[in-house]
Amino acid sequence: MILSLSPPPMAASFCGWTLQPPSLSNFRRPPVRYPFIRSSSSSSSTSSNGNLPIKKSFPGEPEADVVVIGSGIGGLCCGALLARYNQDVLVLESHDLPGGAAHSFEIKGYKFDSGPSLFSGLQSRGPQANPLAQVLDALGESLPCAKYDSWMVYLPEGDFLSRIGPTDFFKDLEKYAGPNAVQEWEKLLGAILPLSSAAMALPPLSIRGDLGVLSTAAARYAPSLLKSFIKMGPQGALGATKLLRPFLEIVDSLELKDPFIRNWIDLLAFLLAGVKSDGILSAEMIYMFAEWYKPACTLEYPIDGSGAVVEALVRGLEKFGGRLSLKSHVENIVIENGKAVGVKLSNGQFVRARKAVVSNASMWDTLKLLPPGALPDSYVTGVNTTPQCESFMHLHLGFDAKEQGIADDLEIHHIVVNDWDRGVDADQNVVLISVPSVLSPNLAPPGKHVLHAYMPGTEPYSLWEGLDRKSAEYKDLKSQRSEVMWKAVERALGPGFKREKCEVSLVGTPLTHQRFLRRNRGTYGPAIEAGKGTFPGHSTPIPQLMCCGDSTFPGIGVPAVAASGAIVANSLVTVSKHSELLDAIGL
Repeated sequence: MILSLSPPPMAASFCGWTLQPPSLSNFRRPPVRYPFIRSSSSSSSTSSNGNLPIKKSFPGEPEADVVVIGSGIGGLCCGALLARYNQDVLVLESHDLPGGAAHSFEIKGYKFDSGPSLFSGLQSRGPQANPLAQVLDALGESLPCAKYDSWMVYLPEGDFLSRIGPTDFFKDLEKYAGPNAVQEWEKLLGAILPLSSAAMALPPLSIRGDLGVLSTAAARYAPSLLKSFIKMGPQGALGATKLLRPFLEIVDSLELKDPFIRNWIDLLAFLLAGVKSDGILSAEMIYMFAEWYKPACTLEYPIDGSGAVVEALVRGLEKFGGRLSLKSHVENIVIENGKAVGVKLSNGQFVRARKAVVSNASMWDTLKLLPPGALPDSYVTGVNTTPQCESFMHLHLGFDAKEQGIADDLEIHHIVVNDWDRGVDADQNVVLISVPSVLSPNLAPPGKHVLHAYMPGTEPYSLWEGLDRKSAEYKDLKSQRSEVMWKAVERALGPGFKREKCEVSLVGTPLTHQRFLRRNRGTYGPAIEAGKGTFPGHSTPIPQLMCCGDSTFPGIGVPAVAASGAIVANSLVTVSKHSELLDAIGL
């Protein structure tokens, strides 16, 4: 959910880690320029990122082979790969910046991440690489990253620096949970690590949404699949049948009883997918364990923040002739003779799609773009009854490190759990804190830090529904509901930190999510639990209308949405073109 980890190709989202951060002085890059980006409005101004005067004219002709609605990670991966496949593609973005939930924004010299902050596998290559890394490889784009291997955790049992790797976590267990927890952890690793080869068997970029997958994935990688099952042996092969079942079933089958172990597993599951161990796919967790508890494993942080990921995808899109139009709000998807043939913008302009329209909006927001009766009642009912994750609370801070008495050895990431008994998915209970300027000082003015604290997918929208954002009631509720984040920040930064000394202080609410990200009820995405449902595929009952993003398989998280965008792009080209791309990047 929060971690941008490397997912198993057929599962959902994932992560990894690092040791000594490299020197950052060589990684300062000029701001990215978007020569293909234009706004669909009619006047002139300067874009909010300050990089490029926007000419208020549509980029090129108002038509394309494929029109993509939304420039989130999924939409950009889809659009950029289609451009790589030599398709004429146009990505339409309602906001004045690309990136969706992953965009970054700048205030008073502080550059903030708006969403994902924990990354891994961005520089990985090869068949088992992160889906986003495979897309960047296909586009010929690299992403400079700093690496690290630890984070601070603040638990009811105590505060400690948690390191990943095969040995360090055992020391933490021995100290804070006892010898029984160590034994159960060893038992868990012994049971699930042999299954990791099955969870990582197919390269994410080989998947497509039609029968062509038999050629691009099944037949192409049959030898490696067979080898992985032989390596596991009969018992391991039998265990592999549980990959698409809830991870809690594996925990229970091993009779793991230690409270700390079960709580820690729930926390990891929640960070990955927004659900506890009873709702996450075993494949997802097993892949994560294989990544985090192997020698020399690391996490990565993009040198220029999460916005650098977006910039790399935009560069790849435009490199191959793709177009991106900002401030181009899609009012509705146009249906003719039962097929999706284009979109109508809020300014009245029609943009024709010769081959397909791809929606990177959520399933609920995509539904709003379609005319009544365009979809079967059963499909509409299915969307409207799909459970939703709750929304977010955000706290963005900019402050002077020396003035606030911040230690020089401050960690980049901190996790605060207030009460295990309430559950990690309870509201006001788990706070994540990221201080990316620790590893990427160019995100803040000299000697200063940017900080992003958030409560991930646990803030009830119902508390905020109907409030006027300018009202005193709204401001009071912001103050009340953000207090737990302030206290977590004070705990992480130490007694010298004073909130009133912050140069920038911003609180985001579910209404902020709903407004800026155009997300139904400000939701993080579908709350689909393993064993109780599956994420929808990418096609729809309407010919030539496809979907990508966190409302589709494989689910929530940066790697997952990157995979979804790639699957749609692959599905819109021939098997031969898809195979040629796999050959070109050595998969």
